[in-house]
Amino acid sequence: MPAESADPSEPAVLAAERAHLAESRAALRRMREHAEGLSADVAADWVSKQFLESLLDQRVEALADHPDTPLFFGRMDRGGAAGSDLPAVMYVGRRHVHDGDEGRPLVLDWRAPVSRAFYQAGPADPMGWRLRRRFGFQAGELTAFEDEPLDGGGTRPGTGPSRILTDEIERPRTGPMRDIVATIQPEQDVIVRADLPRSVCVQGAPGTGKTAVGLHRAAYLLFTHRERLSRSGVLIVGPNRAFLAYIAAVLPALGEVRVEQATIDDLLGPPLGDEPADVAALKGDARMAGVLRRALWLHVRKPEEGLVVTRGAARYRLADHEIREIAAALRGTTRYGSGRAAFAQRLAHQILVRMERRGEAPDDRVQDQVARSRPVKQVLDAVWPKVSAEQVLHRLLSDADLLSRAAKGVLDEDEQAALLPARPARSHRSARWTAADRALLDELNDLIERTTSLGHLVVDEAQDLSAMQLRALGRRCATGSATVLGDLAQGTTAWSARTWKEVLAHLGQDGEVTELTLGFRVPGTVLDFAARLLPHVAPGLERPRSLRPGAGALTVRRVDDLAAATVEAARAALARPGSVGLIVPDARAGAHAAALEAAGLEHEVLGPESPGTGRLLVIPATLAKGLEYDHVIVAEPAAIAAAEARGLARLYVVLTRAVTTLAVLHEDDLPAELAEP
Repeated sequence: MPAESADPSEPAVLAAERAHLAESRAALRRMREHAEGLSADVAADWVSKQFLESLLDQRVEALADHPDTPLFFGRMDRGGAAGSDLPAVMYVGRRHVHDGDEGRPLVLDWRAPVSRAFYQAGPADPMGWRLRRRFGFQAGELTAFEDEPLDGGGTRPGTGPSRILTDEIERPRTGPMRDIVATIQPEQDVIVRADLPRSVCVQGAPGTGKTAVGLHRAAYLLFTHRERLSRSGVLIVGPNRAFLAYIAAVLPALGEVRVEQATIDDLLGPPLGDEPADVAALKGDARMAGVLRRALWLHVRKPEEGLVVTRGAARYRLADHEIREIAAALRGTTRYGSGRAAFAQRLAHQILVRMERRGEAPDDRVQDQVARSRPVKQVLDAVWPKVSAEQVLHRLLSDADLLSRAAKGVLDEDEQAALLPARPARSHRSARWTAADRALLDELNDLIERTTSLGHLVVDEAQDLSAMQLRALGRRCATGSATVLGDLAQGTTAWSARTWKEVLAHLGQDGEVTELTLGFRVPGTVLDFAARLLPHVAPGLERPRSLRPGAGALTVRRVDDLAAATVEAARAALARPGSVGLIVPDARAGAHAAALEAAGLEHEVLGPESPGTGRLLVIPATLAKGLEYDHVIVAEPAAIAAAEARGLARLYVVLTRAVTTLAVLHEDDLPAELAEP
């Protein structure tokens, strides 16, 4: 808890710490002014100048001082046994701040190796430090402190968890997600600081901070491996645009402004059509990778005639069986596109061999000329035709014979029949590709030309991705590593993963799975209520626990008029600090919004592309994943559960979005699975 006012030294301590905060802010301002005064005119050419200007702009942006955001949140005091290379006092904050004249560090970046002790040190292993101090802030002003002895030389005031830590976790929120850099727990810090080459998979129960851990890991890796990752790139993949907008402020607040964010549809292309869930699940099956590979290579055909190349008065011939042998040697050993180019070159090389046998001395330029000659191009198009992913997939899904040949021994007859639409598109140009089709197209594109790999990939809500979508993401970190985040209990798609071992295998990554079960955001009473669904949606998972008991946080009421009751609950929630989310069945979002409008309550309806910025949001249940609100009202749980095949998993998601209070309102009976265990 904050230092008690009865301590006569408290005012002096607070005054000293506020003075250090003021000094640090002034130093940060000078650092920014210095960065703004730098010029890119020293660059040798226009391209270099543009690149340097971009770097300087990013540096200035990274040095922004946000008045409402504490510049530092902790302090460590050195113990007597610590090495002389450690500072006597270390302030830990969101970015490094130094005195411009002396170069003296005033605040150390939380990602620096020495700052690890702030999160990991304890009485059992003080790591050379004597005291940890946490700071409480209100509107950017330092208002309190709390000391925790690490060397056994004293006792911490009060009992139980840190009051400042708890206050920060429970602080009301509106707008985008905040960083958790001041509240990172030891088990989270281990994940955040895992080495770059190591892929990490986090199974996180609701409220355990898995999304925040993934974002802070990206910030840590960019700090530690700046040069390498600035070249290869870091990408955050989230479930929808609303989610990405919600988390968008976290990395800039930590000084990282060059991280790309995307949904799976952004990467693979937007779906243009829909299809039955069972068909989508079949297309998302990993077996489709083998079917696609075979379908593509079935386009390489046996030559029907030989090759004749005329050079001047001479004619050079290759028999059809020689062409077949060249194609067979290349077939399946390389990507289709590079194999086609190599095929043309090998045909040309054999012509050059024949020219040399006649005493000529052709060079590489002659081979390139032969490879581009009309006779070689004719053979190339007949034997190894140029194709696009769209052409191959359209033919596969509209040609029963090709599908039968490609799927032989992989898909049974019923599965093959399910893949053939009743009314196929006339051509690949008019096809209305579905979300599942997009992943198949990406697989084919990689079989034709290699996909570029990034340095690191962060994938959130990974349990909802199909095997084929995971393979697409795996190609984008094939030479890098990944941070995989999710909760098997929150899997809501037809192809949701059952184990993280499967997910990592489809990604092509070797990684260890860490399970986070201690929640910090969701009150205990709310988490216990939602956990009644766990045996039905993910029986193998450990029951989550909450750091906060949450007495009085949960109310469950049967009502006669649901619309009126939700309006009343929303009005009551708005009277308290923080954000309010009214989560409703998708089909009833409009009706609930109309009820709020009639009652004169200002609100917004969350959409797939709109994050919502107001205090009161109407949230369709299918968009609630990954979001959190101080006060949540859930309308008609039974309708949410009945709306889709994995509706109980969707309901589990919905019931775990609250940080402070949850009100469950219903006219119909609650789902039987929510009954008291």
